[in-house]
Amino acid sequence: MEHQTEPAIATILEFFDCINRHDVDEVAHMLTEDHEFIDSLGNSVVGREAMRLGWRSYFALCPDYWVEREEMFVRGNLVAVVGHAGGTIAAAGELPAANRWRTPACWLAALDAGKVKRWRVYADNKPVYDILARTSRS
Repeated sequence: MEHQTEPAIATILEFFDCINRHDVDEVAHMLTEDHEFIDSLGNSVVGREAMRLGWRSYFALCPDYWVEREEMFVRGNLVAVVGHAGGTIAAAGELPAANRWRTPACWLAALDAGKVKRWRVYADNKPVYDILARTSRS
C-alpha cells in the first residue's frame, strides 16, 4: 500500500509547489486534458486549457497567492489536503496590506496516471469576497 501512497503524495506536493511558484504552465502540465476544477461554491471548469487561463487570471488578481498543507490523507487515487490559502488582492497594481487574506482550506484531488484529474476546493471565501466588494466601491 505504501508504494501507492508515495507517488500520490509526491504529485500533490509538486502541484502545491507549482502553485506557490505561480508557474501556470507547470500547473497546467500536471492536469489531465479533461481536468475538472470545482471551486468552493460548487462551480466547475473543465479542461486543461481552460484552467491554464483560470490560473493565469487568478494569479493576476492575487499575485502572491499561496497554499500550505498541514495534513494529507490518501485513499487510492484520492488525496485530501488540509491547510491554508492566502494572498493579497491586487488593487491598481499594488498589494495593499488591507487586501491580505488567509483562510483555512481543504482540497480533494483525484489523480490519474500521476496527473490531477479533479481538484476540488473547500474554503471560506468570504474574506476574499469582502475585499473584492470593498475595492470595487473604491
